[in-house]
Amino acid sequence: MSAQFPLFAAEPIWSVAALTHFVRELFDSNPQLQDVSVEGEVSNLTRSAAGHLYFTLRDAQAALSCVVWRADATVLARQPVNGDQVVAFGSVSVYEQSGRYQLYATSVQLAGLGERLRQLEELKRRLAAEGLFDAARKRALPAMPRHIALVTSPRGAAVSDMRRVLARRWPLALVSLLPTVVQGERAPEEIVAALQAANRKHPDVILLARGGGAIEDLWAFNDERVVRAIVASASPVVTGVGHETDVTLADFAADVRAATPSVAAELATPNQNDVRQRLDRSSARLDALMRTALTQRTAALLDALRILQALSPRAQLRATAARLQGLQLRLQRGLQSRLLLQRAHLHRMQQLLLTLGPGPTLARGYAIVTHAASGIVVRQAQAVQPLAQVRVRLAQGSFTAEVREVAAKNG
Repeated sequence: MSAQFPLFAAEPIWSVAALTHFVRELFDSNPQLQDVSVEGEVSNLTRSAAGHLYFTLRDAQAALSCVVWRADATVLARQPVNGDQVVAFGSVSVYEQSGRYQLYATSVQLAGLGERLRQLEELKRRLAAEGLFDAARKRALPAMPRHIALVTSPRGAAVSDMRRVLARRWPLALVSLLPTVVQGERAPEEIVAALQAANRKHPDVILLARGGGAIEDLWAFNDERVVRAIVASASPVVTGVGHETDVTLADFAADVRAATPSVAAELATPNQNDVRQRLDRSSARLDALMRTALTQRTAALLDALRILQALSPRAQLRATAARLQGLQLRLQRGLQSRLLLQRAHLHRMQQLLLTLGPGPTLARGYAIVTHAASGIVVRQAQAVQPLAQVRVRLAQGSFTAEVREVAAKNG
């Protein structure tokens, strides 16, 4: 016999996704589930590769799945461990993929602080709403501080650690200590007074620090007066409170948060060795640039000097004198060449005259007869009369003769 199931045609049939989504909306729309504090023991704690925390809160009667997203997990004052009795703050909703309701925690504190932790969370939200923790209001630290103020206890490891780091990394800075107590009822008031005193010294940066301790020991750095004094500081503030896992409201308000006092000193100062190396490289580049510029300027100056020297009257006179000397040399060479040509021509003429003159003819036994009175050459016998006086020139010497007879023809 087969089973019979009633049919409810008038009622809608839900899908699993639709029903689960509806239930989630019921959780999300309930104000009482959006800001709850749950106390229990941590178990099954795991951390995902993305940095999210997953764990279960248990008590004697029930268990509750919890999630802390990475953004909140990284700023927890203390990372929970299995077995811790804690108070988790957050909202309750449904994880639809598994159909499981769970607590999405934004803060996890050790149990026992009770109302004090709830007041701290309330103060944190109120100060954040005022913008005191905004990244936009945080200031950059000076690259090379000349004056560093330390606001911390004058005793303990924190001040000696910071002084040691500052002396090693940046000994050029003046370091001023503004002593204050860092825990106890008087601590917030004294920390505020020390921060105000530090600002009156106009340092380049203030280091607010203390060593590690229990959360109660660090409570002064969660005080609203300390937070507002940090925000009001004219100089940038670096906090180094406790250990890496300790986070206070002062850290949220500071311009830079450091994990420890030593790290605060490192973040506030450059490494002198790095600075020296940069200076050496800059000096070498500057020296090369100066040498290049000096060479270029020297060359330009020498060019200008040569131009000025060329345009000066003395230079122009020297140039003119050099041109005149050149012309004089050319003239002398021209005259000498012309004189040599003339001498050569004269010598040729002399040779020609010697060749064409009576000397050679006379040497062959001929003579030149001239009238003794007039010196006219006698070319014909009829040109003289008997008894006339004539002069006879021979190849060597001459003599005077008297014509005895004139013959009209040779023979």
